[in-house]
Amino acid sequence: MHDPYDPERPLQLRCACGQPHAPQEHAAASASPEQRVASFMEAALVKAIFPRDAERRMFLRAVGRRSAMAAIASLVPLGTLQALAQEKRAPEKRDLKVGFIAITCATPLLMAEPLGHYRDQGLRVELVRTPGWGAIRDKVLQREHDASHFLSPMPIAMSLGLGSAATPTSVATIQNVNGQAITLARKHLARREPRSWKGFKLGVPFEHSMHNFLLRYYLAEHGVNPDTDLQIVVVPPPQMVAQLRDGAIDGFLGPDPFNQRAVYDGVGFIHVLSKDIWDGHPCCAFGVSDAFIAQHPNSFAALFRAVIGSSFIASVSTDRAQIAKLISVPSLLNQPEEVVAQVLTGNFPDGLGNTRSVPDRALFDPVPWQSMAVWMLTQMKRWGYLKGDVNYAQIAEKVFMLTDAKRQMAAAGWRAPEGTTRKIRVMGRPFDPEAPEAYVRSFPIHKVAA
Repeated sequence: MHDPYDPERPLQLRCACGQPHAPQEHAAASASPEQRVASFMEAALVKAIFPRDAERRMFLRAVGRRSAMAAIASLVPLGTLQALAQEKRAPEKRDLKVGFIAITCATPLLMAEPLGHYRDQGLRVELVRTPGWGAIRDKVLQREHDASHFLSPMPIAMSLGLGSAATPTSVATIQNVNGQAITLARKHLARREPRSWKGFKLGVPFEHSMHNFLLRYYLAEHGVNPDTDLQIVVVPPPQMVAQLRDGAIDGFLGPDPFNQRAVYDGVGFIHVLSKDIWDGHPCCAFGVSDAFIAQHPNSFAALFRAVIGSSFIASVSTDRAQIAKLISVPSLLNQPEEVVAQVLTGNFPDGLGNTRSVPDRALFDPVPWQSMAVWMLTQMKRWGYLKGDVNYAQIAEKVFMLTDAKRQMAAAGWRAPEGTTRKIRVMGRPFDPEAPEAYVRSFPIHKVAA
């Protein structure tokens, strides 16, 4: 396939219209000024996302020009794409430390390093493997890390001062959707019914996490009160398999690759994938403090371009096994390549004697829809993490915004991206982000005062 953005053109046949362009280029050559501007913008967008010629050609050959633009447009609002295409400015700070937890949720952030995306944006990024989410939060608060892999509810909690001093923090992109599971110890093979879990001790990676909220939702829908019928304890992801093996916990709702690692090590089985609770739920995010954005706007914009570029590749790639090879190395996930490939390809043994094929087990849609943030806030309110009146929409807009894109659009006179919500259905029940308080109080099991 000829790369439409490659300036080196081979000799071409003259078009039947008599003009010196190839027949297949007639439509482009005869386009209106508006169409030519749109085509130029498309080219600029693709170049902004894939700065290197070889990578750009590979992407376009793999999916085709029309499919490429459709895929890009479906992943990120138009305004963000326009912002990405703006002239790059030199980063104020080139040497950056970015924290991460060694889980597959961080795939776009991790891929950006071996793919050279940080270097292409003029950055020298040190990816700092961090043992747990409390440490991730603290290192951002103490400015030891410039930016970070977060659990998507964490910037909300940090901005509101839940568990730490209030520090305005923004979600720039969602790192992944789906990609989690409830895993139980093999000794509980005969206890698949959640009502039989009373007295269990179940692990989640952090209090302010989708894992905690999804597990609580799942338990309550099965008539189990997560605060009185069993224990939910915080377990750093790297310790989940070991604690399952030692009997310290009976199971966990956690990130991959640790669900699959429990199966690989013969100590656990996958009870249910998180996508079967809420298909398309967000999990992790890429974010920074608002102070960093204010002090280093160009550095943040460069980081954003690097991460969003690798998100696109992760989203459209048909070779997830190759991605597994990139990120399973000791410096990143430090996991058997086979385990990571089972997660990313969705072809995996579940520990129950089945080999399953679930291609959308883990996906990489980077759009931080504000309806997602509103749902998280409802669960914070439902389980007592938030007290009193909550301005759901205002908090969601403040935290879940593509900050650099909006600033660049405002500077260029563009309007903000349209659309802030995405349809949400959790365990078959629809969620209306316009009526969050009614949603909170509609559940028979909750901590909200009557």
